[in-house]
Amino acid sequence: MKSNFFKLITFCCILAFIACKPTSKEREDVKADVPEFRDLFNGKDFSGWETWIGVPHPSVMLEGLARNEAGEYTEPLGLNNDPLNVFSITEVEGEPALHVSGQVYGAFATTEQFESYHFRLEVKWGDAKWAPREDLPRNSGLLYHGTGEYGAGLEVWKNSHECQIMEGMFGDSYRMGDTWCEIKASRPSPDERYMFDPNAELVAFGPDEEAGKICSKNPGNEKPLGMWNLVEIICVGDTSIHIINGKVNMVNYNSKLVGETTKSRLAKGNIQLQSEGAEVFYRRMQIKEVSRIPDEYREFL
Repeated sequence: MKSNFFKLITFCCILAFIACKPTSKEREDVKADVPEFRDLFNGKDFSGWETWIGVPHPSVMLEGLARNEAGEYTEPLGLNNDPLNVFSITEVEGEPALHVSGQVYGAFATTEQFESYHFRLEVKWGDAKWAPREDLPRNSGLLYHGTGEYGAGLEVWKNSHECQIMEGMFGDSYRMGDTWCEIKASRPSPDERYMFDPNAELVAFGPDEEAGKICSKNPGNEKPLGMWNLVEIICVGDTSIHIINGKVNMVNYNSKLVGETTKSRLAKGNIQLQSEGAEVFYRRMQIKEVSRIPDEYREFL
């Protein structure tokens, strides 16, 4: 009698499991609800992107652009005016890539604005370096939440946050123009720059802040010169995460745009890639929408 009872219970449990188990179609529907990465750069033309080129260095030979008595150029090349091909499309290792010459400071920027997303790309340095940075580490950057006019940041870029792409500094957090945020950070001594520290208190970074505009990454995880690096940012609301080759090394909180008297929430904008004195290649630029910080990164919040 007891044996038959347990058989009946087991049979009922099996029926319940079968009834609750999603069908293959249901599983497909669930999978379809998970957004996939989509390409932002088609590798054929600049569809979805625009360029803005700043004021060339005096060493650049360019006809038709005004100079002053000191030989300095007096105006930027501006929007979608790139006679030097600072930004162009090439092929690297059998794949299309964006070639950034670095000869003149400029922006390769999305025409679309994004909010709550995961963006990723691969980046590799070229050989060329240009004045005024020919004797300095190679430099570029991934700018996000771009807003306002070009030129607000260092007379070239829009107000934005930067995930630094620079030799030795991949993942550093920089306030471009009039932007502001808080970062859990500490520093070994008063003479050293603040560094991301998930166990520290929040520190304010931005114009006129004691900590300045820059917070150093922690840990460093970039690959040697000549290798591709995977750079990712995840932005949800006013929080953003920098991920270098799979490791989180920066989290920004409470992103804001600084006005004359108040700060306003900054949680969306366009994406800009920098030309900043060094030759660099970008490829596999992809984005997808997200509604929350993925679980695998929440331990860093």
